[in-house]
Amino acid sequence: MKKVKITVLRKEFYADFAEKYLSDGKEAGTCPLLEVGDTFLFEGGAKMPEGFCPWAWVDIYGNVSAISQGATYTPWNRKEGQTIACCTDGIRPVVFNIEAIDGE
Repeated sequence: MKKVKITVLRKEFYADFAEKYLSDGKEAGTCPLLEVGDTFLFEGGAKMPEGFCPWAWVDIYGNVSAISQGATYTPWNRKEGQTIACCTDGIRPVVFNIEAIDGE
């Protein structure tokens, strides 16, 4: 099993959807739990990395687990042992880089 590094690449916010659907409207803002550049290390099992968003973990765990077991997303991705995924929050999604770091 390989260790997997999870990096927050981007945080989005769709103010028009927030205004229409959220009780806080536009004041809700982007995800309050994660910041661009945050990194997390997955070392196996199903244990969520410390400080990670539980909802996002449910959304990306399949990709993280697959990468840790040696899966590849080539030819869609340029780099072996790497993929991009995001949480399923339709108003303020967070995008992650998920990559094997075997040997680190």
